[in-house]
Amino acid sequence: MGESFVIMRSVRPLSLLALLSVCAMAAAQATPEDTAKIVNEGKNHNQVMKTLKGLTDLGPRLTSSPNLRRAQEFAMTKFKGYGLKNVHLEEWGKVPLGFERGKRQSARMILPFESEMQFTTMNWMPGTNGKQRGRAVMAPTTLEEAAAMKDQMKGAWIVMPASWTMRGPGGPAATDEAAKKKEADLKAAIDGSGLLGRIYGARDERLHSSGTWRDKTFENHPKGPENVMIVVRKSDHDRITRNLDYKRPVELEFEAENRFIKGELPQYNVIAEIPGTEKPNEVVIVCGHLDSWNSPGSQGTCDNGTGSVNTIESARIIMASGVKPKRTIRFILWSGEEQGLLGSRAYVEKHLGEMDGISAVLNDDGGTNYQGGYVGVASMKPMLEEAFAPTVKAFPELPMAFDVVEKMPLGGSSDHAPFNGEGVPGFFTKESGRADYGKVWHTQFDKYDEAIPEYLVQSSTNHAVVAFYLAQAPTLLPRAPKPEKPARAADIPKAIALGSDQNSYPWIMLFDEHDVNQPHDHEDDWTLEVIDRLKRTARGIFSTMRLR
Repeated sequence: MGESFVIMRSVRPLSLLALLSVCAMAAAQATPEDTAKIVNEGKNHNQVMKTLKGLTDLGPRLTSSPNLRRAQEFAMTKFKGYGLKNVHLEEWGKVPLGFERGKRQSARMILPFESEMQFTTMNWMPGTNGKQRGRAVMAPTTLEEAAAMKDQMKGAWIVMPASWTMRGPGGPAATDEAAKKKEADLKAAIDGSGLLGRIYGARDERLHSSGTWRDKTFENHPKGPENVMIVVRKSDHDRITRNLDYKRPVELEFEAENRFIKGELPQYNVIAEIPGTEKPNEVVIVCGHLDSWNSPGSQGTCDNGTGSVNTIESARIIMASGVKPKRTIRFILWSGEEQGLLGSRAYVEKHLGEMDGISAVLNDDGGTNYQGGYVGVASMKPMLEEAFAPTVKAFPELPMAFDVVEKMPLGGSSDHAPFNGEGVPGFFTKESGRADYGKVWHTQFDKYDEAIPEYLVQSSTNHAVVAFYLAQAPTLLPRAPKPEKPARAADIPKAIALGSDQNSYPWIMLFDEHDVNQPHDHEDDWTLEVIDRLKRTARGIFSTMRLR
C-alpha cells in the first residue's frame, strides 16, 4: 500500500498539470457557443448579396480610376458602420497616369445592315474623338498594298485579319532585322494613312480587358487615331470580314470615351481591424483585391467583387456575433492586384518586421464559387480541418477539403503569394461549384447576375469561422520552412513592379527568375480560366458526338 501511495502521490501533480494545460488550451480555443453564434449570423442573417449589389452598382474598379476610390470609400463606410477599428487607407505607391472609361461607349454596323456590336479598348490607350463613322477596309499586308490603298484607308476603319493581334501578324514574331523593318514600315504606312482606327477580332465572344500605364504620363501618352485599337467579338469580326469578302460596302460607327487622369496618383489598400483582446500583435489576415478590369459592361463582380464582399461580410458577421477574438483579425482590400500584386507586395515589404506575428492570410480571389477548402503542408492540416469543420456541418451540401502539398507555393497570381514568399501561410481559398469562371474572367460578362447567392453566403461565413478559430487557437498556424530566397517586392522585375503589361505577363505573375521552377498555385485565376475553357470544349465535343 505504501508503494502504491507513493506512486499515486507522484502521479497526481502530473495529472493536475496536464488537466490545467488542457483547460488552458480549451479556454484559448474558439468555444462551440461562439462558433455557433458566428454560423447562425452568417447562415441566417447574411448581407453579402446586398453589399455586392452596392459595390457593383458603382461599376468596375480599375487601379488609378475614380471608381476605385469610390469603392474604397464604400468599403470603409461599411467597416466603420460595423464597429471595426483602425479603418484607414494605406498608400502602397503612386502611378504616373490615371485612366477611366466614360459612359459613351457604343459600336454599330451601319452597312450593309444596321446592328449593334460589342467591343473593348486597351486601358491607358486613346479612344475616339466622339462618334466616328467610316467605311471598313481590310488591312494591307504588304507595303505595295498599303501604297495602292492609301486613298481607301483615309477616313476608314482598318480591319486587321483574324490571325493578327495588337502585336502584329499571327505566328512567331519577326527576328531578323529585315523582317522587323518591313513590319515597322507597314505599320507606319497604315498609321499615316488618315485612318479612324484599327479593328481586331477577339478569339471568341469574350472581350478581355487589359493595359498598362508603363512608360506613360499625362503629358506623354499615345494619342491620335493611329493608336485607337478596337477589339470586337469574334462573331462581329467574322461578320465584318465576311461582308468585305463578298465585296459589300461595310460602314461602321464607334464611340469610345477614354479619359486620362493627370498623375502622379497615390494608390491605396483599405485596412480595418477587430483588435485582439489578449494578443493584439498576433494577426489573422482576411483579404481580397478590390480593383478590377473594366471591359464595357463589366461590373467587376466575380473578379473580384465577390472576394471583396466576402471579406467585408465576414467582418460584419464576427462583429454582429458579439464574439471577442484574442488575436487581431485584420481585413484588407488590396488594389493594384491586376497590375502585378502591387498593393500586397508593397504591404509585405513595408511590414516585413511583422511577418512572424501573422498566423495566416486567407485570400478569396476565385470568383463566385464557394470556398471548398485550402492547400498547404501536412502540419497545417489538423488545425485547418478543425477550423472549417463547423462550416461543413452548417453547409453539408457544400463539401470542403484540405489538400496537402510538399511546400507552400511561392508564385501565383493573387495577393497571398507575397506572404508565402516570406514564410507566412498564405491561402488562395479553393473554389468549388457550378460557376463558369472562364466566362467572366476579365471580360464584359463579369456582372452582378453572375454571382451565386448561396455560395457567397457559405464563403463569407467560412471566412468568419476560420478567421475566428485561428484568432482563438493556442498557437499560430504551423509554418512550412521559410523559402531559401524570399520573393520580396524588391526582387520584382522593374517592368512588373511599375504595372505589368498583360500582353507580356498574360497568365501568371512570377516574383523573379528563381521562382520559375517553384510550384505555383493550381487554383489561380489563369488556371481556373483554362480549366473552365477545357470544360466548355469538352461539353461541345460530347454534344457533337451525341448529335452524330
